[in-house]
Amino acid sequence: MIVLGIDPGTTRIGYGVVNASSTSVEYITSGVLKITKTESSALRLRSISLELEKLLKLVKPEKVGVERLFFAKNKKTALSVAEARGVIIEKITSAGIILFEPTPNEVKIAVTGSGTSSKSAVAKMVSIILKIKTVGLLDDETDALAIAISSINKRVV
Repeated sequence: MIVLGIDPGTTRIGYGVVNASSTSVEYITSGVLKITKTESSALRLRSISLELEKLLKLVKPEKVGVERLFFAKNKKTALSVAEARGVIIEKITSAGIILFEPTPNEVKIAVTGSGTSSKSAVAKMVSIILKIKTVGLLDDETDALAIAISSINKRVV
């Protein structure tokens, strides 16, 4: 089963793709969708929609996990990320793909066993679980891979 994890943002959206079977989880690919900062908010949201549409067609996931916005120190950033999440969620659900929305703590617990793990601890466990080197990957990518891993065994209720 192909599972896509998405770490939403306004100018960088991390994605990670894994193939999960009953006995293993394999790394397929990861990266960052880069959205131009200088565009207006409306054009950035349109870019997110177009880039995500291309990714969904390329990857053809059966499940997608999109990290839920838990809290943010900066309200303006939180609003922008929430808008981006809205576009991402609309694109996924319109494509008829199963969607999961784990919180950051749920992702950390699924990958490391602790909801208070650091980004480096999450990256280390992603490296161990997927048998890949995460050195050189952006936090957005390792977070997205962790989101994908945490979404594998989730069931639609």
